[in-house]
Amino acid sequence: MNFKNCGIFFVTICSMFVFLSCSQKSPHSIPTGGIEALIPFPKSVSLIGKVEDGKMFFSGEDIRIQGIEHLGPTSEVVEAWFMGVGVEVRKDFATNANLVFEITGDNTDESYDLIIKNDVIQIKANSEVGLFRGFTTLRQMIPNSCEYGGCVSGFFLPEVLVSDSPEFEHRGLLLDCCRHFMEVEFIKKMIDNLALHKMNVLHWHLTEDQGWRIEIDAYPKLTEVGAWRTELDGTKHGGFYSKEEIREIITYASARHVEVIPEIELPGHSQAALAAYPYLGCTGEQLEVANRWGVFKDIYCAGNDSTILFLKQVLTEVCELFPSSRIHIGGDEAPKVRWHSCDKCQNRIAEQGLNDEHELQTWFIEEIGLFLESKGKTIIGWDEILEGGLPDGAVVQSWRGMSGASQAIELGSDVIVSPTSHCYLDYPLSSTDLKKVYSFNPRPETVGDGRVLGGECNMWTEHTPQHLVESMVFPRAIGLSEVLWSGPEFTGASGAYSDFVKRLEPHLERLSILKVDYGMESVPITLSLAVQ
Repeated sequence: MNFKNCGIFFVTICSMFVFLSCSQKSPHSIPTGGIEALIPFPKSVSLIGKVEDGKMFFSGEDIRIQGIEHLGPTSEVVEAWFMGVGVEVRKDFATNANLVFEITGDNTDESYDLIIKNDVIQIKANSEVGLFRGFTTLRQMIPNSCEYGGCVSGFFLPEVLVSDSPEFEHRGLLLDCCRHFMEVEFIKKMIDNLALHKMNVLHWHLTEDQGWRIEIDAYPKLTEVGAWRTELDGTKHGGFYSKEEIREIITYASARHVEVIPEIELPGHSQAALAAYPYLGCTGEQLEVANRWGVFKDIYCAGNDSTILFLKQVLTEVCELFPSSRIHIGGDEAPKVRWHSCDKCQNRIAEQGLNDEHELQTWFIEEIGLFLESKGKTIIGWDEILEGGLPDGAVVQSWRGMSGASQAIELGSDVIVSPTSHCYLDYPLSSTDLKKVYSFNPRPETVGDGRVLGGECNMWTEHTPQHLVESMVFPRAIGLSEVLWSGPEFTGASGAYSDFVKRLEPHLERLSILKVDYGMESVPITLSLAVQ
């Protein structure tokens, strides 16, 4: 069943499951699950049989699983979740299983079918990731109380058929750990919550003016010096991730089918690196790791061969660490004032037959792009990389509105969209509330050979240390997860946002159980009374 016009249907479904939950509980108050809190909402949901009869009882004593090996490394995540909610896992059942995982093809897509019928749950997909997405839907259907072991007596599930697949292949969150350093366990928790909402990319911002966060063996001063800054009040702030910790995070994310894409900023936002190795800049002057926010004129020197060598050595180690097919190289907010006055940069412009400093930046990025291509990687850059001509093979991430996405598509480039208008979660609710995020249409009105791969919500942390991040990200990122999975045709339908909010309320109960410190949906209404 297609859900493009789902408002009336959804209300009806919710009403039926409210009836089911009230009428089917045993004297022991065994909880009933359902679809009333599914986010993102599946493409197709069909009830099987009569509502009053269409249910199965899931015993709290054990779960008998067939085909869990099809999940690969994710099988340990699934098994651990069931054990965590108080259900004993019994595996390798050829018959008499009540949870069956089945691979039905050899594709790598994320589509799946979830069938609950005749006292058996079946999850069918073409791939490991599809099976995991199906499990995630099942998890959301299971009562919230199970998340803390509150289902020892079991629970009821409705008999239902879910057929689902994502609208966009790239569904991510940018997490800036440079302006404010974040602990490894916190990053893992963010990955858990991305996976819970079927998001599949952690865009990890690792280098900035205010801090270098990734260990590089060839250049130890990047973390000895560049990872630490002296704040305006004289205190120290900083930290970095060892290679062992990075591998740990990547492995953790991979088991939850979240790809970790690192961002190594160039040529701008590089003052922390210049503080560690001054020769990388145009002036060679000793700088401090920045302790203010903004855009700085000292950037990597594009005319210096040693700078190119430095970046290639850094990126060699980055490629060895990260299995992702793409590397984000930034490319944004790079003032050209130093290049304009630098003899080496001006000589490079002349030697390469370039017209100006904007074309020099394109040359610089193409040099890095060709190097990364030799490592089997492609680059992503912010939409400023279009200013001197599109670097060959680059994916463009559009943040200054949607014009960059339109231009890149017309030029034949694939794009990722994350405009400030809808996707910047460091912006206050007065600027970008949940309803506005949910109204986002990732597809620009343009024609070309490029594609919209998907989108991201961006969590920049100039003013957001770790303890405030969750309240800025959630629930707004949950709204974007539905936009990117279910598609703008679904989220843009009449009544879609009202239905989403109805599903969000019980879903937030689950997040509370998971100790997610989510924030508000919109600016609170304040009332003032005047005495006449």
